[in-house]
Amino acid sequence: MNVKNILTNLETKHPGEKEYLQAVHEVLESIESIYNENPQYEAAKIIERLVEPDRVLTFRVTWLDDEGQVHVNLGYRIQFNNAIGPYKGGIRLHPSVNLSILKFLGFEQTFKNALTTLPLGGAKGGSDFNPKGKSDAEIMRFCQAFMLELWRMIGPNTDVPAGDIGTGGREIGYLYGMYKKLQFENTGVLTGKGLNWGGSLVRPEATGFGATYFTNEMLATNNDSFKDKIVCVSGFGNVAWGVALKVTELGGKVVTISGPDGYIYDERGLDADKIEYMLALRASNNDIVSPYADEFPEAQFIAGKKPWEVKCDIAMPSATQNELNGEDAVKLIANGVQYVAEVSNMGCTPEAVEALHKAKIPFGPGKAVNAGGVGVSGLEMSQNAMKLNWTAEEVDAKLHQMMSSIHSACIKYGLQDDGYINYVKGANVAGFIKVADTMLDQGIV
Repeated sequence: MNVKNILTNLETKHPGEKEYLQAVHEVLESIESIYNENPQYEAAKIIERLVEPDRVLTFRVTWLDDEGQVHVNLGYRIQFNNAIGPYKGGIRLHPSVNLSILKFLGFEQTFKNALTTLPLGGAKGGSDFNPKGKSDAEIMRFCQAFMLELWRMIGPNTDVPAGDIGTGGREIGYLYGMYKKLQFENTGVLTGKGLNWGGSLVRPEATGFGATYFTNEMLATNNDSFKDKIVCVSGFGNVAWGVALKVTELGGKVVTISGPDGYIYDERGLDADKIEYMLALRASNNDIVSPYADEFPEAQFIAGKKPWEVKCDIAMPSATQNELNGEDAVKLIANGVQYVAEVSNMGCTPEAVEALHKAKIPFGPGKAVNAGGVGVSGLEMSQNAMKLNWTAEEVDAKLHQMMSSIHSACIKYGLQDDGYINYVKGANVAGFIKVADTMLDQGIV
């Protein structure tokens, strides 16, 4: 495999899709040696098949606002790879959504889902619709119009969407209601459902809890723990909330959260009341984090900046892609950061990852660290299929075991001769081998 030639060809075919090309580049660099050691992959053109999605669906979504005005948005579903199971991936509703971002997310999802050990393929979808500031009725009309275009292409054994940025329990409810009306059946075709109608306990916390369990495994590998560790977290949504809950439970102190307007520095750390307030903050529809400092005057709001300038032991970017760049990584290293766990999808730029690796800072990539969200979605699918509900303790135990297994796979393929664990290589190789070998088993399709 010649990584440079493959990327050049992709750039020619998909110009301007920078996030997608970045994700492909990272994976290909990691797997180059194992790929070249196995000529059967080259003979079957596994890479050429793996980097292109099975299909890309683009559609118009037309809906009415509360004043009767017509609005038009673009909708997408990227069904990337279903070698090991039905397509699985979230629906993102955000103005930044475009083809490049969704292809990168679908590509990453393929490997992430493989790491969970569950039989799930990779997909992603969404729209440039912005739910912020919209009424419940407007969001309902949008979701119904979105599902009217999508419903024929999904199903419990075909493609199972989930929530993502901008798509919470309310949106999943509206999407699911329209799907079962159109399909005339009640199946577990979406995950992140309400507990009254097929949802799983621990699902809202799953991504944050799973990320913390994975990071705890990283710490334990060095005979370390979260106890008394200073932790910087970005974001203030569902994922950051889950991280804050579990880190605090394990004895760590979360001192930052952030939003598009800047970040909060709370030297005392987030306690139960402050973590509970994050739910109200997230539900406010303002998409800003500054009100936290009004609610808790001992905290500082730093406008227009990111939390990576704060001295900490552990950094856990939990907001969006490429939120931690090379300059941020240098600041963290200079301030003595000991671990970085990428909770958001591709939350660190290549320059940041390179700097962390060069400094031998243990760095967990998003496809491993945040796999708990899709993992519990898979457990929700299992519960739906069996028509039962597991207790929160049962789900949490399965999540904990899943994250421990993913960490072990990363060590298996990422442990270097000098003792440093390259978690990026470990996660990419482990996920790739599972998907590639399955594709070989199934022939040229």
